[in-house]
Amino acid sequence: MSLPLVALVGRPNVGKSTLFNRIIGQRLAIVEDLPGTTRDRLYAPGEWSGRDFMLVDTGGLEGLPQEGGPRVRRLPDDEARVAGLDERVRNQAMVAIAEADVIVLLVDAQDGMTPGDEDVADLLRRSGKPVIVAVNKAEKERVQYDAAEFWNLGLGQPHPLTALHGRGSGDLLDEIVALLPVREAEPEDGRLRIAIVGRPNVGKSSLLNRLTGSDRAVVSEVPGTTRDPVDTVVRWEGEEFVIVDTAGVRRRGRIEAGIERYSVLRAMRSLERADVAVLLIDAVDGVTAQDAHIGGALADAGVGAIIAINKWDLIEKDHMTAIELEKEFRSQLQFLEYAPIIFISALTGQRATKILARATEIQAERSRRIPTGELNRLVAELTAKHAITRNGRPLKIRYGTQVSVAPPRFVFFVNDVELVHFTYERYVENQIRERYGFEGSAIKLRFRQGDDEGRPTRKAKKKARKA
Repeated sequence: MSLPLVALVGRPNVGKSTLFNRIIGQRLAIVEDLPGTTRDRLYAPGEWSGRDFMLVDTGGLEGLPQEGGPRVRRLPDDEARVAGLDERVRNQAMVAIAEADVIVLLVDAQDGMTPGDEDVADLLRRSGKPVIVAVNKAEKERVQYDAAEFWNLGLGQPHPLTALHGRGSGDLLDEIVALLPVREAEPEDGRLRIAIVGRPNVGKSSLLNRLTGSDRAVVSEVPGTTRDPVDTVVRWEGEEFVIVDTAGVRRRGRIEAGIERYSVLRAMRSLERADVAVLLIDAVDGVTAQDAHIGGALADAGVGAIIAINKWDLIEKDHMTAIELEKEFRSQLQFLEYAPIIFISALTGQRATKILARATEIQAERSRRIPTGELNRLVAELTAKHAITRNGRPLKIRYGTQVSVAPPRFVFFVNDVELVHFTYERYVENQIRERYGFEGSAIKLRFRQGDDEGRPTRKAKKKARKA
């Protein structure tokens, strides 16, 4: 089931990237005190009050020249209304608006309401989408009162907040969650869904055709031929698989105008409908920055993962070539170290069907459940082997449990979550993998404040109220 999409839009330098990082709890978006720093859409999953969504950060929309200049002439189509902005950035933001279920218009309390805010608000009203006005940089009490002027945008009650420090972000998220559409889960048909992802022209359509034994997808040497995900049923050794051939993901900053600019978003969202994803890499080109970018999205999505090195037939090799290249690829895709690597040729069919066999095995790993008692025996062992102390305080894992499968999710209650460093999370994950495998499967860990019986502590409750 695709997650609802929440888009952050607004003028340049109003704090969209800062708010993006605040909501997702990670520093993914580049934050600089310069207009126009964010040039492309950035996606990440978010969660609040038990509701999951996809958050997208966009480049700034500018509707006017410098203050005091003439107003921009009203153009007939909505996309052209936001004039004066680099066309590529405007197109990227327009895609996010078109795809979004909820839009957050971020404005600057210290600047007050500007003509640029009015132009963006006019555009958003015409979109017909639910819009929330978030008034950022409202640290001072006087500024919070001044935020009331944003009622004049005609988009409802303004929500003052400070994205940098998180003040008011909880109230904003409550409003976002209240507007998210309730979507019915897609009926499970028992068939394994495999998404094929990768840069343009690495052979995704050729691989699909090889697996289906027909020219199901158009194959071309021109990058970007495949525009939309194409679901295809593949039968192999008595089983049926659903293959999703996604549009090629272009290097950021090279997405062209027209319908292709939608293909990146659709490729990323196809991962939400997949059980296992195949990251296809060109053996001749090696791992590029864009391959790593796509691989990161794959890891974040929590789907099963296979790294398929295509065009293996074009590589001159000896008995050590595969070993050396696998070592090189793994060093460049360390965040997918749990994913098996398969060297294939979509053109000749070499080892292509091995992808289906490995995908079946990975889905079984993703569906594995560890009994709570067994998991806590492992917790006791790893705590004894690797004690953590920060500022004189020892980290204690009180209790652990697996809360879901596909992907496996584990929750650990600790005496103080601030003592949990990301390196310790990595240690716990590695110990779980060493004991139970989970090859090809992402593992999601969460550490929560809890007492000896796993109940939230007073400190945790106090922090939750402040949020």
